[in-house]
Amino acid sequence: MSRLDRLLRPRHIAVLGAGWALNVIEQCRKMGFKGPVWPVHPTKAEIGGLKAYPSLADLPVAPDATFIGVNRFATVEVVAELAAMGAGGAICFASGWTEAGEPGLQDRLVAAAGEMPILGPNCYGIINYLDGALLWPDQHGGVPVQTGVALVSQSSNIVINLGMQQRGLPVAYVACLGNAAVVGLAELTGALLDDPRVTAVGLYIEGIDDAPAFAALAEKARAMGKGVVAIKSGKTEASRTAAASHTASLAGGGAASSAFLRQIGVAEVNTPSELIETLKIFHVHGPQIGTRLCSLSCSGGEAGLVADLAAPHGLEFPPVPAATHDRLFAVLGEIPTISNPLDYHTFIWGDGPKTTEVFSAMLEAYDAGLYIIDTPRADRCDPSSYQPALEAIVEAQRATGKPAFPVASMAENFGEGRVRDMMEQGVCALLGLETALAAIRAAQTPAGVPGWRPVVALPARETVMLSEAEGKALLAGAGVPVPGAVTGATIAEVAGKVRFGGPYVLKGLGFAHKTEAGAVRLGLTSLEDQAEMPGATGYLVEEMVTGAVAEVLLGLRRDPVYGVTLTLGMGGVTAEVLADTVTLVLPVTEAQVLAAARGLRLWPLLDGYRGRPKADMGAVAAMAVRLGALMLADDSLEEIEINPVMVRETGAVAVDALVRRV
Repeated sequence: MSRLDRLLRPRHIAVLGAGWALNVIEQCRKMGFKGPVWPVHPTKAEIGGLKAYPSLADLPVAPDATFIGVNRFATVEVVAELAAMGAGGAICFASGWTEAGEPGLQDRLVAAAGEMPILGPNCYGIINYLDGALLWPDQHGGVPVQTGVALVSQSSNIVINLGMQQRGLPVAYVACLGNAAVVGLAELTGALLDDPRVTAVGLYIEGIDDAPAFAALAEKARAMGKGVVAIKSGKTEASRTAAASHTASLAGGGAASSAFLRQIGVAEVNTPSELIETLKIFHVHGPQIGTRLCSLSCSGGEAGLVADLAAPHGLEFPPVPAATHDRLFAVLGEIPTISNPLDYHTFIWGDGPKTTEVFSAMLEAYDAGLYIIDTPRADRCDPSSYQPALEAIVEAQRATGKPAFPVASMAENFGEGRVRDMMEQGVCALLGLETALAAIRAAQTPAGVPGWRPVVALPARETVMLSEAEGKALLAGAGVPVPGAVTGATIAEVAGKVRFGGPYVLKGLGFAHKTEAGAVRLGLTSLEDQAEMPGATGYLVEEMVTGAVAEVLLGLRRDPVYGVTLTLGMGGVTAEVLADTVTLVLPVTEAQVLAAARGLRLWPLLDGYRGRPKADMGAVAAMAVRLGALMLADDSLEEIEINPVMVRETGAVAVDALVRRV
């Protein structure tokens, strides 16, 4: 039992604020809430036909849940009184707190709440469609359900819009966090997941307050067989610091948050429609579906469209196995080309047994199947001829035990009633082909590594940038290969210290981006007669690394939410132009780094494309893990970037280093 149980599943509800109280009363009445609802008002004798109590002290007992619809200053007083009398929790509806430049007032609210949970402030409330308990001051789009998903949002308006969906998704709870002053994202979501009637959770996230706790929540959801899908907003906002490195721009908030969600097994989508469709899959089939897909339609155009729209999502349709080919051929004959996606033509249309055999035979060979079917609009047409195909989809899923998805290419071409009818038979219909494909890809998200947690994030602090020579000394101490080098105040001084043969690289120190400043000279056979570099604070001479077959970027940096991130990608002076990088959240293993690297668009160039020599990416992965261990062991380190790492067929060398530390 959690501290939120009374608030989420109340036996009785108190409401304050005349207009808002009336709305809450009406919504509870419509949904059939069986417990008492107690309006509290100092002057009104009744509200909404219910007896009003002049004060909280006059209530029969301390309420399980209270909707506070009074102004922000009175809200603080009400919360203090509720906490003192042992109430179960409250919704703080009023705005004008930290979000409006009043953090002190919000601090007073938190202190007043003490151990009593509150949602908000600046929060619309919560709807429990399972028990008919609505601490909600407005209209909504839901109906009573026996089971369903929970929708949780840090934006009240977003979740209001989600709640108005007409896609056949059964919704058990709608919950807002507002400013999350007391109850955070992980705690609220975890409490909703604990309800056995909740099948999955959909989240609209503006910010994660406790990344380790959220990772634990995701692992808990998987263990319960419940999927979690999220929209993470703020992907395009600028990085929190104007750092000098490429990593700061390449691994901004969007890359880091997506990496974190992926690593903990939370499906990420981009739009509300994709969120709803993914939740439908999770509600019916659980938190993960397989990756081997088949697609069936009675049109070559639809088959081609599916293949084209699936490609950007990385969805693949493996070839039809020989045994399946023969089974399909026995029904379809020689005219249709038996392939995946399959255009089965219209020869079997209306023939229930033949359609069922084709649909089942194809699905048997795959993990899940898409059945493209746009039913005619019932107000102008007769959709009855489509019934055998719909029944065949249901039977194919029953016979194979594999998910069979009826997919309408346009959302309006199916109807909410038909979606619900199919769902009652255990079949999940998806609306809108592009949306359906995005949802299927999201539903394929694998579980996170058990027990994995990000490191605790550190607060922002002032840092200094080490010279390249100091940075490379740090790397060498951690076992990272670096070129032989000497430093000095002048070119003449470094020339006198060199004890290794050429060719040489001469660099001016004191520049964040030496190439752009003209402070790098490559391939020198001698250091004599080299001109000084304006603005240089000193000089570095290195052995020039030869034999490299690729240049990659490797960057690690502190993140204010996720602890430490690792970015790997194609490097050199064009790193930001290419923007071909992958990001991970530490800690990670060498195998995880290599698996992520294979997701680079230009990975083939590292892996022997057209006879090119293969780059030793295993050495890069080992370097990344070594640097990760260094960052995790030394809290004073803020950022390490190597660009480029020169990768040979065997081994890799860090030829540039940017290090910031406290």
